[in-house]
Amino acid sequence: MSACVPTRAPDRTRTKRMHQPPSPPSPSTPPRRFRVEGADVSASIAVFLIALPLSLGIALATGAPLQAGLVAAAVGGLVAGRLGGSPLQVSGPAAGLTVVTADLIQRYGWRTTCAITVLAGLAQLGLGCLRVARTALAVSPAVVHGMLAGIGVTIAVAQLHIVLGGTPESSVLDNLRALPAQLAGLHPAAVSMSVLTLTLLLVWPRLPGRAGRVLRKVPAALVAVSGATVTASLAGLVLPKVDLPSWRSHALAGLPEGPALGVVAAVLTTTLVCSVQSLLGAVAVDKLAASRPELLAGRADGGRAASRVGRSDLDRELLGQGAANVVSGVLGGLPVAGVAVRSSANVQAGAVSRNSTMLHGVFVVVAALLMVPILELIPLASLAALVMAVGIQMVSLHHIRTVTRHREVLVYAVTTLGVVLLGVLEGVLLGVAVAVTVALNRLARTRITHEERHDETGGVHYVHVRGQLTFLAVPRLSRTLHLMPQGASVVVELDGSFMDHAAYESLQHWQSTHTAQGGSVEVTGRAGTRIAEPANASDCRCRPWTPWRNHQCEVPESGQGRGETSNGSGGAGSAVGSAGSPGSSVSVGSSSSVEPGSSSGAVEPSGHQLARGISAFQRNTAPLVRGELARLAREGQQPSQLFLTCADSRLVTSMITSSGPGDLFVVRNVGNLVPRPGEESGDDSVAAAIEYAVDVLKVRSITVCGHSGCGAMQALLSMEPDGAPTPLRRWLRHGLPSLTRMAATDRPWARLAGRAPADAVEQLCLTNVVQQLEHLRAHESVARALREGVLELHGMYFHVGEAQAYLLAGVVDGDEVFDHVRAAGLPA
Repeated sequence: MSACVPTRAPDRTRTKRMHQPPSPPSPSTPPRRFRVEGADVSASIAVFLIALPLSLGIALATGAPLQAGLVAAAVGGLVAGRLGGSPLQVSGPAAGLTVVTADLIQRYGWRTTCAITVLAGLAQLGLGCLRVARTALAVSPAVVHGMLAGIGVTIAVAQLHIVLGGTPESSVLDNLRALPAQLAGLHPAAVSMSVLTLTLLLVWPRLPGRAGRVLRKVPAALVAVSGATVTASLAGLVLPKVDLPSWRSHALAGLPEGPALGVVAAVLTTTLVCSVQSLLGAVAVDKLAASRPELLAGRADGGRAASRVGRSDLDRELLGQGAANVVSGVLGGLPVAGVAVRSSANVQAGAVSRNSTMLHGVFVVVAALLMVPILELIPLASLAALVMAVGIQMVSLHHIRTVTRHREVLVYAVTTLGVVLLGVLEGVLLGVAVAVTVALNRLARTRITHEERHDETGGVHYVHVRGQLTFLAVPRLSRTLHLMPQGASVVVELDGSFMDHAAYESLQHWQSTHTAQGGSVEVTGRAGTRIAEPANASDCRCRPWTPWRNHQCEVPESGQGRGETSNGSGGAGSAVGSAGSPGSSVSVGSSSSVEPGSSSGAVEPSGHQLARGISAFQRNTAPLVRGELARLAREGQQPSQLFLTCADSRLVTSMITSSGPGDLFVVRNVGNLVPRPGEESGDDSVAAAIEYAVDVLKVRSITVCGHSGCGAMQALLSMEPDGAPTPLRRWLRHGLPSLTRMAATDRPWARLAGRAPADAVEQLCLTNVVQQLEHLRAHESVARALREGVLELHGMYFHVGEAQAYLLAGVVDGDEVFDHVRAAGLPA
C-alpha cells in the first residue's frame, strides 16, 4: 500500500476558482421581483397552526374579547414582522402579558386597556429612538425568570377554575380560597375536555417510531384543541364554547379613563413587560439561529445567494414592537410582544427570512374572516387547559437550577412571590431591589485571613484577601497588615478582580513603611506574577485560565534581573496562570531580590510540577466546582455530545467549546480517527465509546474535530509503504481512506471558507474530518439514531495558530466547506 499518493495542491484551476470574486450585477439587469421561499411558506403554516389556538386561549385568560387575540396575532405578524429587528421572531399576544392585561381590563375596562396599549407602544417607539434596547437587557436574568414564573403561576391557578368548569377570581389568593368549592362542584363535560386536551399535549410530542416522527410535525397545541373540539361535537356535550361576535360590534380603543397615576403606572408596566420579553426573545432567537449555520453565512441555491440573517438589531426590534402595539391597540387588539413558543417553532420549521412571520399574520387574518363557524366549536375548557399548560411551562426547572448555581435563588424567589402576591410591576421592582442588594453585598464582602508558615530559612506571613478590595474593606486590611512583625517577610495574596484607589493607597503606604523597616513584601494576585516565594513551598500560584506563559514554574536562570520571569514553555492544556518560578520576581511597589540558593537554570522535576498543579486545583478551583461535581456524582453523567478529537496536547476541548464538567463525552486518539466497523483492523475501543455514548448516554450530537499541524496526518503523508509494522503504522491504516479521498477527482474538495488549504497537510486534515464522519455513519448505533432523527453529526477544524474554529457547513459550489465560527456571530 502506498501512502505517497498525489494531492490536489497543484490543481491551480480549482484554487483560482475559489478566489474569483463575484461579478458585479449588470446595470441593465432588471430588479428581482418579490419572491417567497418555500421554506418560509411551510414555516408560516406551522406557526399559524400554533398561534391560532394560543391567541384565542390568551384572550380568554385575560377576559378580553376573543377577537382581540386574533387582532394581536395578525398585527404582530404583519407589523412587528415587517418592521422589527429580529427577522425570525414571531410576535403576538404573549402569555407573559396575560396577568398585566387581565388586571387592566378589570380596573379600567376594555377600551381604556386598548388606549394603554397604544401609549405603551408610543413609549416603546421613544425608547427605540433613544437606542436603549441593550440597556434593558441589564436586568438580572433571575428577575426576568422570576417574573415569568410568577406570571405562569398566576395563569395556571386562574385557568384551573375554567378547566374545572367554573369562573376564575381576580387574584391568586382568591382563586386558591375558592378552589375547594370549585372542586366540590365539578362540571364533568368541561373536566373531560380539559383532561383530553392536556393528555394530547403531553403524549403527542412523545409519539414513538417512524409514524410518530411524521405525526409530530403537526403542532401539539393544534392537535389537542382539535381533538377536544371534535370529541365535544361528536358526543354532543353541552359546555361553554368560543363566542366570536360580529366584527361590526368589535370595540376599538377609546380615550383613557381613570386616575392619571394609575394609567401612567399601567403604561410603564405594559412597556416594561412587552419590551423585556421581546428583547430577551430576540436574543433567544439568535441562539437558535446560531445552530443553523446556513442562516448566518448565507448559502448558494442554484447560483443565487440567499439573504443573510444576521444578529438581531435590538433597537429596531423595539421600534417594531412599539409600532405593532400602537396598531394593535388602535384596532382593539391585545398587547403584542415576542413569543418564545412561536419563534422557536418558526426557526425549527426552517424559516429563512421575515416573510414567514408576515405570512403567518396573513393566515390569521384569513382565519379570522373565514373560519368563524369552525372556531366557535372550540370548548372554552380546552383553551383554558392549553393556556394552563403554557403557564406551568413558564415555571422552568432549568431556570431554577441556573439561578441556584449562580446563587441568585433569593432574587428569583422574591420576584416570583412578588408577582404572584402583589402584581407584575411591584414584583419586578422588588426583585430588582433584592438583586441590587445581593450585588452590593457581594461587592462589599471581603474575607481577609492571616497565617504564618515556617521553614528552615524562617517564617513567612501570608495575608490572603479574598473578594473585591474596596474602601469598605480598608479598615480590616489595615488592622491585619499592622499585625505583621517588624522586619518580617510578608506575602499579600489578592484573590479578586478589583481594587479601588483607597485600598491601593493603603496597601502601598503600608508596603513602603514595612520595607523601610527591613521587612520584605510580595504582592500577588489571580492574574499577576508572584515574587520570591520560599524555594520549597508546597504549592504554586498558577491559576486557570490566565495567559499561558511561564506556567512550568521553572527555577530562574542565574543573572535573571529583577522584574524578569523565566520563559518556561507553558504546555497547551495545562491550567495556566501567574508565572514565575520560586525566586522569580515581579514587584508591585518595592521589589524583592531573587531568593538566595536557587539553582541556576534548574527545571523542577515533573513529579513536583504535577503535585504543584494538583495543589493549585485543590486550593483555587475545587471550591468553585465542588457543588457542581457533587451534583454530577449524585445524578450521573448526562453529556450532550460525544466529542472525538486528536490526542494533540494543544487541543483543550473544554476551552474551545466553553464547556464544563459533564458536558462532553470525549474520545481522543492519534489523528481523530474512527475505524470502520466490521473490519479486521477495526478498533473496539473507539467503537465501544461510540456505542456507549449513543445507546446509553443518549448524546444528541457527535463532533469529529481535526486541527492544523496534525502530526498523525504528517506521518500519514510521509509513511513509506514497506516500513516496519509498528503500532503507530498499524493505527494510521484507519487514515488511508482519507488519503484516497483526497486524491480522488470525483469527490468534493474539502477547504476552508474563503481560501484554499495552505498545504497538503492542511488539505489532509480537512479531508480526514469529512472521511471520519462517513466512517461514523457506518456504525450501527449511529446509523439507527440518525434514522430516528435523534442524533446530529458535526465536523470541526481548529486552527491552532489562529485560535480559530471552523464548522463543516456542507457542500458549497461543489466543495465541502468549513466556515468560520465568528465571535460576532455568537448570541449576546
